[in-house]
Amino acid sequence: MSEQGVGSGGPEQKPATGDDEAKLTARLDALGEELESRREEVEAQTATVEAPSGRAGQGMALRLATEFVAGILVGGAIGWFFDGWLGTSPWGLIVFLLAGFAAGVLNALRTAGVVAESPARSRLEGKK
Repeated sequence: MSEQGVGSGGPEQKPATGDDEAKLTARLDALGEELESRREEVEAQTATVEAPSGRAGQGMALRLATEFVAGILVGGAIGWFFDGWLGTSPWGLIVFLLAGFAAGVLNALRTAGVVAESPARSRLEGKK
């Protein structure tokens, strides 16, 4: 075993010179500038995405709830109609209620901007 740095738990370090300190200071300044530029980029991105507040937020919540409930009601109405027409009660109602629930959730998520609209639907509506 060697006896380097006995008492310090490792090899002894040589003291930093003026040249090393200048390099470290330059690196620290460059890092500070890089962090500041990244901070400005993040602040610019977050400034453009603002959450709705006040009445706008209430309006968005009402619209999301309406999208969800409308999907369930339409699915239930279609299922009830098919059950009466085909005599398959209650299976049509159950199946179409579940399909209406899924459609309501999907519409609410699209309205909130969480799920992107499908490209095929965009082409049908004439959007790019």
